[in-house]
Amino acid sequence: MSYNLGQQTNKAARVRSVFMAALVLACAFGTVTPAAAQTVTRANTPGAITPPPGNSEFLVGNALGTQGYVCLPTSAGGTSWMINSARPEATLFTNVFGHPFQIITHFLSPDANPNQNAPNPLPPGGSVTWQSSLDTSRVWGQKVGSILAGSDPSCPNSGAIPCLLLQSIGNQQGPTGGELLADTTYIQRLNTNGGSAPTTACTVGQTQLVPYTADYHFFHQDE
Repeated sequence: MSYNLGQQTNKAARVRSVFMAALVLACAFGTVTPAAAQTVTRANTPGAITPPPGNSEFLVGNALGTQGYVCLPTSAGGTSWMINSARPEATLFTNVFGHPFQIITHFLSPDANPNQNAPNPLPPGGSVTWQSSLDTSRVWGQKVGSILAGSDPSCPNSGAIPCLLLQSIGNQQGPTGGELLADTTYIQRLNTNGGSAPTTACTVGQTQLVPYTADYHFFHQDE
């Protein structure tokens, strides 16, 4: 009986810890303007992946994800691994009391609220999406710049997937008016590690997921 009581007490303590962390994050991210969400220091990046003047960084998420590849035939009669644009996937975290806490998910979805930067027509397979795990606000993006991994201190790991600058092509508030990502203008993907195409032989139609990590930096327009 005492053993079971101890287990229940420990479980309750863990639940309380998780609840308190969630409460802190909700207060930090869900009930304030994006400008106050985090105190961040803007990374020094090359012009090709730097947002234009008039945009300030307000949030950073440390991502753990996978890059999808599919094996396709080549014009020379062989096969090659190609990036599967239909399958970006990552979870973004921030640090709370020394523990990672999920703040954003990254995936592909239809742009439900395109802006003036959105392509016309929109990609039929959807656009890259970041959704707040706290208030369900979203931003959709498209790539406007890139650099090779290993070519700059902001992207130091040779052989990894490229570092990117993406521009918002749509934003959406959460169902209860959440605005964490609703005013995002640009996203940087920096400090990539892993995620590159496999080097093994493949059979047409074969797919493979390659793990990667990266830091995603979110910007909004200066007020």
